Amino acid sequence: MRRSKLVMLEIRWHGRGGQGAVTASEVIASASIIEGKYALAFPEFGAERRGAPVRAYTRVTDSPLIPRTPIEHPDVVVVLDRSLLKPSYIEGLKDGGILVANSPLKPDELLQKLGFANRYRAATVDATSVAMKWLKANIVNTAILGALVKSTEIVKLDTVLDVIRSRFHGKIAEANVMAVKEAYDLTQLSWR
Repeated sequence: MRRSKLVMLEIRWHGRGGQGAVTASEVIASASIIEGKYALAFPEFGAERRGAPVRAYTRVTDSPLIPRTPIEHPDVVVVLDRSLLKPSYIEGLKDGGILVANSPLKPDELLQKLGFANRYRAATVDATSVAMKWLKANIVNTAILGALVKSTEIVKLDTVLDVIRSRFHGKIAEANVMAVKEAYDLTQLSWR
């Protein structure tokens, strides 16, 4: 998806409170800025409690003028929580857009199951298993970042790893780095 002229890439994130959707959106924005792009990340909360559905948004562009409104028709939808892998959460994704999903299913199987075969592209990774291995918790945000970077190429993997190391420290940082790397390697793409 890397373009010679970016214009704007819009990402909508769906997760549950405590899974790190907001942090993941901020990491991608920070990595984009480091690479010379303009970016904005912002959350949208419902009931503010752990486990409640959370939306976050990231816009990456080559223009300093970035809309601050919710993203209704994203280029990419990222779903961190498997229970949210439903058509209603993917609604609005542009035709040909990318669904990045925490799922053990192959991308084509997931698209078929959701009724979106031949309409969207998908990138899947079992982010839950990766997070449990490295973080010992169902905090899947860094694992899903690996899938997002592999599927969109919006930023370099090394830039994301640098941002993670600057946000977290010590063993926590390195565990998150390992989660990103493993998820990147394990991500399956419907178009390759």
